[in-house]
This record gives sequence, structure tokens and C-alpha cells, in this order.
Amino acid sequence: MPSIKIKGMNCQHCVASVTDALQKIAGISEVKVVLEKGEATFQTDKPVADEVIRQAIKEIGFTCE
Repeated sequence: MPSIKIKGMNCQHCVASVTDALQKIAGISEVKVVLEKGEATFQTDKPVADEVIRQAIKEIGFTCE
């Protein structure tokens, strides 16, 4: 399962925002965000460019490692 480290999350609202943003990307499913790890994991049904994921995270105010 692919994963990405996310900086700036500090509450469950942040987790919900990241989950929602990733689920809106075509080809991504089964998103799981773990606040304590600062990490999101997800399934991809088709190839998704890393830049698409990073941009979606950036647009909601977080950064990716």
C-alpha cells in the first residue's frame, strides 16, 4: 500500500481533511490517515502521479515529506 508522510496535522479535523482530499483523487481508494505517525496510506486502482497527491495535500494547507 503506498504511503506519504504529511507535516502539519495536529487534530482529527486535519485527518478528515486529508482523507477527503485524497479520496477525491481519481484512482485512489481505501485511504487511512494516522495522526500519530503523520502518515497517509491508500490503495490505487490506477497509477496516480506523486505530484497530483502532493498538490492535493498542499491545497488544503499541509506539506508532504
